[in-house]
Amino acid sequence: MVIKWLETFTQAVGGKRGRWLTLAAWIIIVALLNMTLPSSSELKDDTLANFDANKPSVQAEKLIAEQFPSETGIPALLTWYRANGITDADLTGIQQLAKQLAAHPVPHQESVVPLDKLPLPALKQQVSEDGTTLVQPVLFDKTAGSDGLKEGLTQIEKETALIFKDAGNPFQTKLADESGSSDLAVRASGPVGISVDATGLFKSADVSLLLATVFLVLLFLLLIYRSPVLALIPLIAVGFAYGAITPLLGWMADQGWIAYDSQSLSIMTVLLFGAGTDYCLFLIARFRSELKEEGHTFTALKRAFSGSSGAIAMSGLTVVFSLLVLLLAEFGSIQRFAVPFSLAILIMMIASLTLVPALLSLLGRASFYPFIPRTPEMAAARAKKKGKAAPALQSRQTLGDRLGEFVVRKPKRIAVITTIILVICVIFATQIKYTFDTLSSFPADSPSREGFTLIADHFNAGELAPVQVIAETKSAEQGEAVHSALAALPFVKKVTDPVQGASNSDLLRFEVELAVNPYSIEAIDHIPQLRHAAEQALTATTSDSTADTAKQVWIGGQTAEQYDTKQTTGDDAKLIIPAILILIAILLLAYLRSFVAMLYLIATVLLSYYSALGLGWVVLHYLFGTEAIQGLIPLYSFVFIVALGEDYNIFMISSIWKKARHMPLRQAVKEGVSQTGSVITSAGLILAGTFAVLATLPIQVLVQFGTITAIGVLLDTFIVRPFLVPAITVLCGRAAFWPAAASKADRSTHISNES
Repeated sequence: MVIKWLETFTQAVGGKRGRWLTLAAWIIIVALLNMTLPSSSELKDDTLANFDANKPSVQAEKLIAEQFPSETGIPALLTWYRANGITDADLTGIQQLAKQLAAHPVPHQESVVPLDKLPLPALKQQVSEDGTTLVQPVLFDKTAGSDGLKEGLTQIEKETALIFKDAGNPFQTKLADESGSSDLAVRASGPVGISVDATGLFKSADVSLLLATVFLVLLFLLLIYRSPVLALIPLIAVGFAYGAITPLLGWMADQGWIAYDSQSLSIMTVLLFGAGTDYCLFLIARFRSELKEEGHTFTALKRAFSGSSGAIAMSGLTVVFSLLVLLLAEFGSIQRFAVPFSLAILIMMIASLTLVPALLSLLGRASFYPFIPRTPEMAAARAKKKGKAAPALQSRQTLGDRLGEFVVRKPKRIAVITTIILVICVIFATQIKYTFDTLSSFPADSPSREGFTLIADHFNAGELAPVQVIAETKSAEQGEAVHSALAALPFVKKVTDPVQGASNSDLLRFEVELAVNPYSIEAIDHIPQLRHAAEQALTATTSDSTADTAKQVWIGGQTAEQYDTKQTTGDDAKLIIPAILILIAILLLAYLRSFVAMLYLIATVLLSYYSALGLGWVVLHYLFGTEAIQGLIPLYSFVFIVALGEDYNIFMISSIWKKARHMPLRQAVKEGVSQTGSVITSAGLILAGTFAVLATLPIQVLVQFGTITAIGVLLDTFIVRPFLVPAITVLCGRAAFWPAAASKADRSTHISNES
């Protein structure tokens, strides 16, 4: 039944009429989608929240907006700097800018600190102790998107250039360096500067990422297959898939069903080209192999489709379902990956099973020009036509043959050595340091990071993002107790006097300036201590022993948000990782019908993942100089390394399973490794290369993700798939099939196989 269905389907997409209908259907569908639906890039939103309303930091921000409306703006910290000291003329110009912004606000501006109303001696008191730096806050509307904030900053830059026209544009002035430059400079830092820089980095990365990925895939295909025609077939398929995916994503976003940001689209592009090309190669490699044995092109295509379609579909569905598990995530940035990524893989899988066979059928053997695969009879006839002797049949072993023979000859030694290598890499994973510091992902010369560095060097890093502590007090004594308790903490630099709530005078807001970088792990770990200190102060000064002080303290600000990020992503990892493993286990059981094989396939890919983390840390820390990796990286990398790693396992193990039906297991392993070796190596190199492209971008979170994922793919390609998995299969023997019944051939030759 299955064979007949496959033949019918192959005829439908690859037959004389079916191939043209398939190609026409793809062209029409993609054209209609792009003409009638919005593009995904038009509806991406880089201001999407990562938390729901139940998170403590979100509740605190809501309370601040309601009770302390003057504090609701999002700040841009204009950080002024002159290496040899800010002059009176500089301060006068800064005052003129403040006056201009107060009289004529830039787009989305809410307010500006009235520095123009301060006498010059009073303004000088705001300058750093060394006299080089001054911070000028400008508050913007929180509802403004990154484009709106950029519009506002751009207008401020224009106003600044007019005021300081004799000295040049301070926004463009380089900071003092070894040359001893002492020109006045200003950098926009704070939440506004960070938001604008983040969006700008992703926008500049989109086009370069797409071009670099296409070029790399094309280069790899040309080097591997040495055929310009064949190199274009996967790219054409990916191009059609991309043309269908982007309007579908735009339509779903327009309907309000999903939301995504620039980061989601950037990684989706890499995934589509890398994984999509892999699926195409699985079919193309099988087609080339069949063409060397079958003279009729369509028959060869039918056999190739029959031999690879199940593995392609299974591999694709494994990744699709694994990515859909991300919908369980509570953290928005992780959850937003689910639909774009899974949709991309699903459509690419469909393209690999429909469009690619149609293209191969249309081009036939010419797909592999100039190295056209021919049967021995065709090669002899061609030689005779040219008046040459028939080429001798090549009997020499290929690298895949030698590899397969080596694995079945020394499985125990191979299993032990490869496991030791991977475990050594895993040990390095225990040394990883993590960070949730947004600024550490930016290039050192980005304006917001330069501004933060100036503040940290000349003031106190905690000024960049003070922690907002709100306490519900019943008396002045309680307010004083909370202030004293917060100020007494060793990691607190300063606590401002409390501000009363607008409609509830019992609510007091304290602005706590930390003595450490507010974006650091150290600062994040202090959030529970701040809460505990405030609660203890309330408890010690209340006469109501039944009062729940936990409901009387709220903590907001950037550091509190990052604390919630750390907690939420940790909880997500505890849920998502087991869910993906269980899902993959179910799919493997359904496909292989072997509990034993399912266990060691999952175990090996997990070992590969933790090895990639360890080896990735070695590369990032010792070669790239990375002090800590972003806290989200392990979960991001897990999803891709585990799901895509199982792709290669499924493709190889399915080949072994089919051969084991009519030959001894050891022979099946040998031929399975030999047959799938070259295509999986090619696919692995391309997939790793596309993820490695992320390492060329200026955004550190993508550099780290791309590096670790690429290393994971390479470990799967060159250690786990060709050595460890087949070695374990040989060592398990007949048990590898349990509980599915082994073939008669395997049962009858089991004793000789094991001898």
